[in-house]
Amino acid sequence: MFRASLLPGVELKLLEERHAYALYSAISSDREYLREWLPWVDATRSTDDTREFIDKSLRQFAKNAGFHAGIWVDGEYAGTIGCQAINWANRKVELGYWLGSRYTGRGIMTAAVSAMCDQAFDEWSLNRVQLQCAAGNVRSQAIPRRLGFREEGLIEQGQLLYGKFHDLIVFGMLRSMWERNRQGPVLSS
Repeated sequence: MFRASLLPGVELKLLEERHAYALYSAISSDREYLREWLPWVDATRSTDDTREFIDKSLRQFAKNAGFHAGIWVDGEYAGTIGCQAINWANRKVELGYWLGSRYTGRGIMTAAVSAMCDQAFDEWSLNRVQLQCAAGNVRSQAIPRRLGFREEGLIEQGQLLYGKFHDLIVFGMLRSMWERNRQGPVLSS
């Protein structure tokens, strides 16, 4: 099973059914904060909903099509990072992530995205990692920028969120860029 230490007291763990309550509790306790940018928050109404998400993620993992991992800080569930199904034909994957409000500003998600890029390029031998951030979500955009992702474009009104359309910024990282970045520091505060 996938597990990675990110920072002191911070680790990624492959989501398992036994994490359903912790995942639901993290979402439920920070619902208004998460709802600002995430379309699935209102549809997550019970532990059964998070269990269904975890089951789907475990099937994805079993098919070697990627996975979702919980982010744990000092034993507390803090957020999730994962990927859409890997596109093996084109050797690429898209990441998604969220972090509870009390864990932001500590470099946790930057470390998690970096670990997922290592997984994508080193373990899966993919050529491309991409992610999309709402144009208004400056904090989320800071993560790929900090890691050296290239801003590739704008998808106008690419996401309908609670009755309002939002533009999405597409960020991309190629294997060659990631390898070059690892030769020297790219992280900035």
